[in-house]
Amino acid sequence: MTLLILGLALFLGIHTFTTMRGARAAAIGRLGEGGYKGLYSLVAAVGLVLIVIGFGRYRSAGYIQIWNPPVSLLHPIALFLLWFAFVALTAAYAPAGRIKSLLRHPMLVAVKAWALSHLLVNGDLGSMLLFGGLLAWAVYDRIAVRRRGDPGAAAAGWSFNDLLVVIIGSAAYIAMFWLHDTLVGVTAA
Repeated sequence: MTLLILGLALFLGIHTFTTMRGARAAAIGRLGEGGYKGLYSLVAAVGLVLIVIGFGRYRSAGYIQIWNPPVSLLHPIALFLLWFAFVALTAAYAPAGRIKSLLRHPMLVAVKAWALSHLLVNGDLGSMLLFGGLLAWAVYDRIAVRRRGDPGAAAAGWSFNDLLVVIIGSAAYIAMFWLHDTLVGVTAA
């Protein structure tokens, strides 16, 4: 559990640091743009690796169950949120379209939907720390983005890009059911 917590602290800490614009500017001034990006990437990567190793060790040692979610009630909601997360994630990397402009910050929307979907069906301590931490960070980051006046994606009308976003996001969602066990070690459904 210690590695998981340390990984979350590093990964979310460095991502939170970027919202502190004065401190971030000072760090770039000291390290230069390349040095800052290199250090940021290193800390984020180390944090991510520690999260993966820490959560894997936690799972292999046995889950610490805090509550038992009513899976039959929450499972359909979680699956919808997960599909929505894949569509939002796809929109984050797509050219401008209506979906991207409606979501404004589709990457943050994707993280929130993904984390919430996992919190709904996992009542163990490790999952609550991992997915709860990521959800809390995404909510915080969205508030920070709003406070600094970042409008997000520009307004756009419906386009062929939106259809592609839904198709690609849906295909990734479907692929997740086959890959989740291989990549994460837990079946998705």
